Formats: sequence, C-alpha cells, structure tokens
Amino acid sequence: MSRVLWKPTQQSIENANLTKFMSWLSAHRDLTFKNYDELWQWSVDEIDDFWKCVWDYFEIISEGTYEAVRSSDQMPGIKWFDGARLNYAEHVFRNFASGETAIIHASEKKATQEITWDQLRNDVSAFQKFLQESGISEGDRVVAYLPCVPEATVAFLGANCQGAIWSSCSPDFGTQSVIDRFAQIEPRILVAVDKYFYGGKEFDKTNVVREVAKAIPSIEKIVLISENKSTDLDCVYWSDIMKDSNGTLIFNRVDFNHPIWVLYSSGTTGLPKAITHSHGGILLEQLKYLTFHKDLQPGETCFWYTTTGWMMWNHIQASLLCKGIMILYDGSPAYPDLNVLWKFAQDTKMNHFGTSAGFLLANMKAGITPGKSFDLSNLRAIGSTGSTLPPEGFAWVYDEVKSDIWLTSMSGGTDVCSGFVGGNALWPVHEGEIQCRTLGCSLFAYDEDGQVVNQSVGEMVITKPMPSMPIFLWNDEKFERYFESYFEMFPGVWRHGDWIEITENNGVIIYGRSDATLNRGGVRIGTSEIYRAVDKIKEVKDSVILCIERDKGEFYMPLFVMLAEGAILSDNLKTEIKKAIKDAYSPRHVPDEILITPDIPYTISGKKTEAPIKKIFMGRDPEKVVNKGALRNPDSMKFYIDFYNQRLKPKS
Repeated sequence: MSRVLWKPTQQSIENANLTKFMSWLSAHRDLTFKNYDELWQWSVDEIDDFWKCVWDYFEIISEGTYEAVRSSDQMPGIKWFDGARLNYAEHVFRNFASGETAIIHASEKKATQEITWDQLRNDVSAFQKFLQESGISEGDRVVAYLPCVPEATVAFLGANCQGAIWSSCSPDFGTQSVIDRFAQIEPRILVAVDKYFYGGKEFDKTNVVREVAKAIPSIEKIVLISENKSTDLDCVYWSDIMKDSNGTLIFNRVDFNHPIWVLYSSGTTGLPKAITHSHGGILLEQLKYLTFHKDLQPGETCFWYTTTGWMMWNHIQASLLCKGIMILYDGSPAYPDLNVLWKFAQDTKMNHFGTSAGFLLANMKAGITPGKSFDLSNLRAIGSTGSTLPPEGFAWVYDEVKSDIWLTSMSGGTDVCSGFVGGNALWPVHEGEIQCRTLGCSLFAYDEDGQVVNQSVGEMVITKPMPSMPIFLWNDEKFERYFESYFEMFPGVWRHGDWIEITENNGVIIYGRSDATLNRGGVRIGTSEIYRAVDKIKEVKDSVILCIERDKGEFYMPLFVMLAEGAILSDNLKTEIKKAIKDAYSPRHVPDEILITPDIPYTISGKKTEAPIKKIFMGRDPEKVVNKGALRNPDSMKFYIDFYNQRLKPKS
C-alpha cells in the first residue's frame, strides 16, 4: 500500500462540502451514506437522481419545465433537462457582493490588483451593451485571442449574458493555429490584443490579428485591447466600450443543451476537434467539481496557472460561480525564476494553488524550497494536472511546500472541461495516487476484452453519460468524428485514451496516454514510467521514448534525450540511464538505443507529444500527420524527420 502523506482532521471533515451535501441528502431525500464510497456508488447507479439532487442542492435558476433528467441512455446524443432554460452568468452574478473582491490579478508588467464585484458587473454590462448594439444574439459566436487577463473573463461573461457561444485561444498560438480553430465556428466578433508579454519579452500580435480577420470572413468586428490606440487595424477599442456602462445585466436564458463554449483538441495530427459543451452541463459539472472535489469554500481565493487556450481557464472561471475569489496571472511561471508563482501565492494570501505536474517537477529538479522561502500559511490546497505527477512529485510537495497541504491531483480533459478523477476532502492523500473517482462519473479500467479490472492496469472508460460530455463536435452533424474519438473501441462506452489503475484505496493512478503506450512484444509499457526513471538523472533535461513495430514482428524502442548544460552522453551515462529504468521497472522497459536530440515537441498547452514522431517513424507523410501550428516548438520535428530519412526509411 502506498504511503499516506496527508489526512483530513475531524474538523475539516465536518466542514467539508461533501459532508454538507451528505447531510442535505439525508434531510431532503432520506438518503444516508456511511462514507464516500457509498455516496459515489449511488451517484453512478442512480445518475438521474444524483443530477436532480445536484440541481436542487445548488438551487438552479431556470424557466420552463423538463419531463426527464435525460432523454435516453445512448451516448452520444443525449439531451439533459430538456425544456429547462437557464443562464450561466446569472448564476455567477447571484453571488454579487457590493464592495467585495471578485478577481485578483497580476502579470509580468502589472502589479497585483483587485477587481470588485461592482467593477466586474459594470464592465460585463458595457461589453453586453456593445454586443447588443452589434446585433449579437443567442447562438452567435464571440471569440477571443487574449492572455489570461480579467478582460477575457469580462468578455466571456458578457457574451454568455447575451446567449452567445464563447471560444478562446491564447496569444502564443500562431496565425494558422488560430484560423484552424476559429474558422470552424464562423465567429462574428473577435476580441484580441495587439501584443503580450512572456518571459520578459514583448511579442507583437498585430499581424496575427489582421491575418485571422482576413482569413475568416464571418468576423464583422475586431475589439482590440491596446495601450496606445496607434494600430492601423480596423477595430473598436476595448477602452472605448468600457466607458459606456449602466451597470445593468440582462440574462438571456437559453436551453440547457445550448452550447456555452467551444474548446479544441491539440490538433497535433490533424484539424483540431471543435469540442462543444452545453450551457447547463457545464453549469452543473463546475458547481459539482469545485464545490465537492476542490472543496472551495465561500470567500476562498482560487488560482490555477493557465492560459486561455487551455481548458483550465474555463474551469477556473467557476471560482466566481462557487462564491470564491478568482486569481489570475499572466506571464511565464519561470520568469524571472521559478519562485514567481510562490511569491504570488504569498502576496495574495492564496488558499488554492493550481498548476501543472510539469511545474512541480521543474521546481523539484531545480531545488526550489517554497515553504522555506515564502509565507504560505494561507495555502490550504495544491491542485495538479496536465500530466502524471509521480510519487516523488507528491513527496516534494509535502517536503518542500507544506507538510499539512491537501494535494488534489486531478485528471479529465478538454473533452469534458473537468476532472473524471480528483480531490476528496474526506480521504487521505496516498503518494502517487489521485484520491477518488468523482461523483456521477462511472469510471472503470477495462482490459482489451472490455472487462473491468481492479488493481491492474487498463483503459480508462466512462460507462454512463455525464452532462458535461460534449453535445457535439462542431461540423460533425452525424456524430461520425465523435463516435470515432470516444466510442469506437467499446461501443456505447466512452474510452478516454488514458491508461489507469484503480487501486486498493479506490484511488486512481494515471500511467499516461494509452495511444502513447509502448507495446513491446505484447507487454504494454507506459511512457510515464520511463520518464519517471529518466527524470531522476540530473544530466538529462528532458526525454521522449517511442516503440515502433517493424517488419517480421520486430520492435525498435529508441530513447531520445535532451542533455542538461555541460552534460555528455557518455557510455557511463547511457549505462546509468538503462540501469535506472531496469531497476525501477524491468528489462523490457530498457530502450534499444539512447540518442541525443536537440528538442522535443510539445503542444501549445505544454504537453509532450509522442504520436506525430511515432507516425513519422512508421513511414507516414510528415505533412499529413504533423500539424505544426499545434506545436509550441514546430521546428523540433525537423530532427525526427531527418532521423527517419537517414536511419529508418526502407532502402528502395
């Protein structure tokens, strides 16, 4: 059994939102549960009753009537609460508190500032008025090319009040990446910046905005957030719009199943999927997740380091929905050094700190000691997602950040804009494990025959529908791409593409993407296992491993390493790497060859991507299998293309 790193106190259990929900179920539904396991089991056995209870517990504001919680069992295509009309922003602003702080934000260029609920309402009112005057109504698309600044939240809420559909990209996306995404949904309004700052550098984005508007004929107006108004773009300035506000909001209620926003898959091997979520589905899921699995209490500050191009931006907007104070940061998490966000946590008296596993591991490798360097006495919880956090990452948090912190690792995806697995304030934290399967999420591990496996590795599946599953993929009217993406392997069952284990603690370990799994002679090996062993070697800065099936059933498994400054890939270092992998796992995990690479491809959202390299090594046309616009460092692919041509390409 894995080591216990944290246990809730009796007082924290009594104060937990999960405890309050169970008390409500007992008082209002005559349902009594002894523990979380029983509560979870009921939530997936009786999903209609569960989601109806969520609706009632959070006192959802709606008009119209619904006859059933859902229209059928069939995935995809289910309609939830059909007939009910509601508005997400209305549920945000029912928490309005005059004079109280709603948002705290800072950037590389601006000191920490606070925005009150009064200012937020005035700004949202001004933007909604602009949209009304522009003829924007229910179903129209409003898109943003913005950094993680309060204006993005204002624009989203203003569009939402109007019943419009939101979508966003961060300004680190290049021209074609933005076009590939926004062109699919034909927006009428583009909100953008002409420049942004990252890592101490200024990046001019005027030409990107110009080219995007030129390439997408549906765009009628550009709203530009600019400091100097000196651009030659045909635009309306944000600052001018903000001058015209009467502080009044009109909440246009839409059908529960009406789209709230469109998110996008990484698109590393083709056009990004335009993943469309429902207004009501997101409302219920976010209330459920942040209240029950993040245990966000009224008045607590909630931060997640993200960009507007990652689903965590959408996720963290729910801080306002759940009576919290949302904290935003715009800039590099490593500029001027890796202490910047920890200092930000200290200065803002942060309660919930959200980040990526990669950030925590980078701090660990760099020897950062936040607990000694900063006053983190207000910090109650740390959230981690984006990739697998290995056991030593868990240990570092408790050793170097805070010994009594609640580490709420989570995993889900853009597909549902939430977590399938996540935090549980009633349970201990076990080293290397995500605490629990979330309420209403019928998650299991399947073997290749579609049978449930426990305490053994299998495919992550969701066997019953959830309201936050996409209502459709844009321009996929017959659900063909939707079915191919999620339901092809196990008909009627959502296969997410992660390789997981349900542990004896009923926690979950994520071993990585199953499509990046190394299958060597029938033995499946998770790439995260390799990376975990290699990351401990100080001479290795980063690595990527692949397993290619060749003729006659042979396999080739190379490990490419980026070396730390001054390191040399000597025979001794190769031996050390192989021994570390063999000792930690097995001889089957040891790569056939270890080679130096100048760079490793990452998606714009910061995820290592093996799939396009593997396809190139299997002889696929790079132009067809690599969408360079989806990569943070597209030039990294040249090395692997050259490697294939020189080393692996069959001789004609």
